[in-house]
Amino acid sequence: MSEQDTLARRFEEHRPQLRAVAYRMLGSLSESEDAVQEAWLKLSRSDVTSVGNLGGWLTTVVGRVCLDMLRSRTSRREDPLYGQEGYVRLPDPVVTGPAGVDPEHEVLVADSVGIALLVVLGALGPAERLAFVLHDLFAVPFDEIAPVLGRTAASTRQLASRARRRVQDAAPTPDADLVRTREVVDAFLSAARGGDLDALVDLLDPEIIARSDGGALRPSAVRRGATQVASQAITFARFAAAARPVLVNGLPGVLALAEGKPLSVMAFTVKDGKVVALDILTDPERLARIDLEAVLGD
Repeated sequence: MSEQDTLARRFEEHRPQLRAVAYRMLGSLSESEDAVQEAWLKLSRSDVTSVGNLGGWLTTVVGRVCLDMLRSRTSRREDPLYGQEGYVRLPDPVVTGPAGVDPEHEVLVADSVGIALLVVLGALGPAERLAFVLHDLFAVPFDEIAPVLGRTAASTRQLASRARRRVQDAAPTPDADLVRTREVVDAFLSAARGGDLDALVDLLDPEIIARSDGGALRPSAVRRGATQVASQAITFARFAAAARPVLVNGLPGVLALAEGKPLSVMAFTVKDGKVVALDILTDPERLARIDLEAVLGD
């Protein structure tokens, strides 16, 4: 086996974690693959004979690539999230079958990285996001992150601390009991189909936030409060009539179909038995990328 073949094999061993880092940084599955591929190109052109921890080296390389991609988005004014006008750009969901997350996607959605958390991460500035993701989610020391940002370790620590507070305030940790969460999701759908406003309101946290992303050609929206979200859910119930249970980023969610094609993906964040966040993707372009055969098995 040649030296390049050995290097490629070692890179493939780290690919799942590198994809996970990039996904948390970018919220885009396709861009995450691009970032990982760029890391391979950098590795193949570098002398790493003196690198003792190749995984750590590659993680910081992917982090740097993602940082550049995020800064490029900002310079082009491609804000991936909603702003004052109510614009919404949800991260790409990882949709898998209801029986469990397949090994290919397991690392991507580990550590309760649900859609709601990715939305909050996307609201962070690029430097904050990098500091938080690498340190808090992947245990990279601050003195290794600092050179990527061109900052001191102390300054990088402050960035991560500020990001951590924002995440803790805006992204509640979902309930770990997936069976109970599925029961809440099923009850939500039943109430929506039946037009039972009171039952829906009872399932929702009073401060629930609901975000919908229809892509470039469809309107997006942000709604807050149990009554408003419940009323909209009843209006949206025609989609629920064709709902199939799935996992969205490892948590119970719903895939709605129309004429055999994906119509929407609904991601639920359930905390203490109440739905605290509801994220709905109706973007036809991204929905078309879902492998229905792999997800539904039929």
